[in-house]
Amino acid sequence: MKQKTPILGHRQSRLNSRQVFAIAIPMMLASLTTPLVGLVDAAVIGLLGDAVLVGGLAAGAVVFDVVFVTFNFLRSGTSGAVAQALGRGDALEERATVMRAVVVAAVSGLALVLLAPVIAEISEWFMNAEPAVTAAMDIYIRIRLISAPAALINYAAFGYLLGRGETGIALILQLLLNGVNIALTIYLGVYLGRGIGGVAWGTGCAEVAAMMAGMFILGRRFYSMPSISLRRTFDVVALKKMLHLNSDIMIRSLVLMGAYFIFTRQSAQLGTSTFAANSVLMHFLLLADYILGGFATAAEHLVGRAIGARDKTAFLRAVRFTSGLGFAVAAVASLVASTCGEQVVDAITKAPDVRAEAALYLPWAALTALSGFLSFQMDAVFIGATWSRGMRDVMLISFAAYISALFTLQRMFGNHGLWASYHVFLLVRGIGLLSVMRRCVRMEFAE
Repeated sequence: MKQKTPILGHRQSRLNSRQVFAIAIPMMLASLTTPLVGLVDAAVIGLLGDAVLVGGLAAGAVVFDVVFVTFNFLRSGTSGAVAQALGRGDALEERATVMRAVVVAAVSGLALVLLAPVIAEISEWFMNAEPAVTAAMDIYIRIRLISAPAALINYAAFGYLLGRGETGIALILQLLLNGVNIALTIYLGVYLGRGIGGVAWGTGCAEVAAMMAGMFILGRRFYSMPSISLRRTFDVVALKKMLHLNSDIMIRSLVLMGAYFIFTRQSAQLGTSTFAANSVLMHFLLLADYILGGFATAAEHLVGRAIGARDKTAFLRAVRFTSGLGFAVAAVASLVASTCGEQVVDAITKAPDVRAEAALYLPWAALTALSGFLSFQMDAVFIGATWSRGMRDVMLISFAAYISALFTLQRMFGNHGLWASYHVFLLVRGIGLLSVMRRCVRMEFAE
């Protein structure tokens, strides 16, 4: 029989919109600043007026998306575990959790540094681009991977802060990262004329600056705490649980990346104009993800605390409250995208044929916030509760449904079928997680 320890007390029992927005809004802002890193790099390279460098940067960015998405578990797994420790009132376990994550991040990052030549060569073979583009991509990848330990440690630090619901500090660190990136990338890439190498060094130095600030914050916080033994920090049972959780989240992240990659590949088969239009329209899905990410973060934190405190009432209230607010924001986002979408498309591209294609498929893109909100929200619930196996299994099922729909619908309806298939992926994932959640709740709070 599991004992209930209502650590959450009053605060979560009387959950209100102000508490949710206090977590969600800083995270929304932090998420919306994330694309700035790539945008600034692209803008600086664009100023140099060399198409080869633009291609090399774009190819290198894809490689980093694939490499670093593998390590998303350092943020997600840390966030859920820290939130649960907070709910139990176990400050030492919060500290031990983030220390484990930092060690895994540092070791993994060093491995990426050592494997940089191999990663660069494999990436170049896979991309099969022109020699000049390949050379530019090689420079970017090798330099950027030098900062891999810092980038991965930042994942762990962000996971700790989000698990505690301290999204304001996370926002400050994100602004620091972007600010340093903008300044150094412009200085090294344009002012000193270092080109793509300068851009890579600027972004890498920004990762290091954010890591140093994050470690300073954590160091000051942990300094006043009682000392913790290495045996407690690297407890075998805790490490096994962490590795199990992380492997499930890694599989889920790779499959999610695969679904996006397949959408992009299938778009390319439909002609240049359609491919370009879909690339523009996918920004609506990414924007919805960034906006709804704030409520997902709130769900991670509040659900994790409720699980840690063994408080079923607080758990259900957190799920309902964050999901209700998320749905309302998703509805507004879809309405705005439907009414103002063409103006956004016109601002992104000047090509008449791309604008015409994008206008034709805009309704599909505008509805992604509504069809995707449940999958974003339920994903966060499962991360906060550390129910990684269910999350992994539902992701695999929804991916299978996506592929099945894709072969049927795209053949019959072309690009309309491709977009419909992606909506199937989002809906099956959200509804599937909601269904599995009921069984997980019964098991988690069994008397």
